Amino acid sequence: MINLEAYSGSQISTAIPDLARLRVAVFREWPYLYDGDGAYEGGYIEVYARCPGVVVFLARNGMDIVGASTCLPLREESASIRAPFQARGLDVNRFFYFGESVLLPAFRGQGVGVKFFEARERAAREANADFAIFCAVRRQDDHPARPKNSIDMPRFWRQRGYAPLPGISCQMAWKEISQAEPLNHDLDFWIKPLGAAPIPAGLA
Repeated sequence: MINLEAYSGSQISTAIPDLARLRVAVFREWPYLYDGDGAYEGGYIEVYARCPGVVVFLARNGMDIVGASTCLPLREESASIRAPFQARGLDVNRFFYFGESVLLPAFRGQGVGVKFFEARERAAREANADFAIFCAVRRQDDHPARPKNSIDMPRFWRQRGYAPLPGISCQMAWKEISQAEPLNHDLDFWIKPLGAAPIPAGLA
């Protein structure tokens, strides 16, 4: 049975080696195709350990960490993630950003992804956020690396109550496994109201 544990602050630092390993392994798969580096990933996660409001949910199979999911107030995220909302004059304090969800293949299909969303939404509500948001890399339907049995993630997100924000995107650069240099990638945002507040006019 998979159990979730919530880590924050200095607790996150204790899990850095496992989190770095998971990110490198899982993001190498479709749709990110990320040619990751464990040392870089460790430094990336260490920033989370020093960032106010970050919560990391670790999925354990016994004592082994087999998955993780992150979330934090949008105001604490990088400038590239905040920019589409700030450019529309929106109060970033109303938004809670969901980062990665990574889970080893052997433990998929057991409801852990749903638990990740539920746990992050609880954290967002406890932080008095009005909306949960995340972004996902944009890929062509006919991309040659797309597996024939790839999971329909948009369908899964819609089932959780999320909807796309047309025209709201950001860019991130990373090196793909088939490339020599980092490439810029477009990522599209999704949103879910956590209460009665309607989606702001600048996003609807």
